[in-house]
Amino acid sequence: MLSTKKFSIEDYHRLIEFNFFKEGDRIELIRGELVEMVAKGKRHAVCCSNLNRLLWQLVGDRAIVRCQDPIELPNLSEPEPDFAIVRMREDNYLTTHPQPEDIFLVIEIADSSLQFDREIKLPVYAEAGIENVWIFNLIGDRLETYTQPYRMSLGEFEYRNIQIFLPEDTVALPRFEDLQLELSRIFPNRPTTNKP
Repeated sequence: MLSTKKFSIEDYHRLIEFNFFKEGDRIELIRGELVEMVAKGKRHAVCCSNLNRLLWQLVGDRAIVRCQDPIELPNLSEPEPDFAIVRMREDNYLTTHPQPEDIFLVIEIADSSLQFDREIKLPVYAEAGIENVWIFNLIGDRLETYTQPYRMSLGEFEYRNIQIFLPEDTVALPRFEDLQLELSRIFPNRPTTNKP
């Protein structure tokens, strides 16, 4: 029977240092396996740009907003979520990527990656104890918020509390309840078709 090679986070960092990956490769380490990230569509790019601008305006100097940068998790995972809001740290994360205790919120923007984000990445985040995960679901035009990670009886991990917010809603940032995000300013408008 064939077995697959599991990479530790240290192995993964060595591959990066040795320029193992080609320029432009978009790879994440998920449960010890190298996973290629899917290409982003136009709506994903617009949503990401809108969110980037608004998060920086809202958060200011109260935390760090990281965009498509790695976070380091104990389950042989180093995903690169679209956004992570993390606590301020003196070294500005030069010595290590943010770890679960540093992370206030993880945000994924999902269109073609929706199934992967829900079925693969969410359990990874839950197992690592990430308290707050948001998925901007561009297929359903809604924000899905996940809180209260827990371990199920079969040993798998998921979130107990799931809430849905629509594009006309306003939502508070976790740990910064005074900061309100207007979702209508984030979701890209769908193009309208001219009917004859």
